[in-house]
Amino acid sequence: MKEAYISDQSFDAINFGQSPLEKGEYENCIFSNCNFEYADLSEFRFTDCEFIGCNMSMAKLVSTAFRDVYFKDSKMFGLQFNDCNEFGLSFRFEGCSLNNSTFYKTSLKKTSFKNSKLIEVDFEACDLSNAFFMNCDLSGAIFENTNLEKVDFRSSFNYTINPESNRLKKAKFSLSEVHGLLYKLDIEIERNS
Repeated sequence: MKEAYISDQSFDAINFGQSPLEKGEYENCIFSNCNFEYADLSEFRFTDCEFIGCNMSMAKLVSTAFRDVYFKDSKMFGLQFNDCNEFGLSFRFEGCSLNNSTFYKTSLKKTSFKNSKLIEVDFEACDLSNAFFMNCDLSGAIFENTNLEKVDFRSSFNYTINPESNRLKKAKFSLSEVHGLLYKLDIEIERNS
């Protein structure tokens, strides 16, 4: 059975949980306000696509290819990005909720996360070098054996990062959130009034 190749199309307010998206390759497509919750997107290929205001929570991503994909204002709970096809994997997130998602051992070099909730996201053993976290909530996010070289955390908050078990060379942090680096030392930091 030949897989579909769809390009330059817009999909608006479609519930792909009820009527599944045709398996294949999607290039330069826009998905607006679509529901992919629990959808099986295994082995789909998305190139230069945008997902705006979509619910992708718990979608299955085994060997899914995301190449230059933009996610905006989307609900993306519990996604296993570590199952994706690694070849050419690149995406950026703005205004998204990625709570409880996993990027374990994924290469996320230069990935941009803006105004997003990344609560309890697993970044263990990832390469996040040169990534950018702008105004992101990183409560409970896991950074362990993670390459965080040249990562910009200056406007993000609620992170806890152990400098002993992560690579932090030239990473950028704000003074107001420095306690997220020093928590392991069990010291008290007092703010001047």
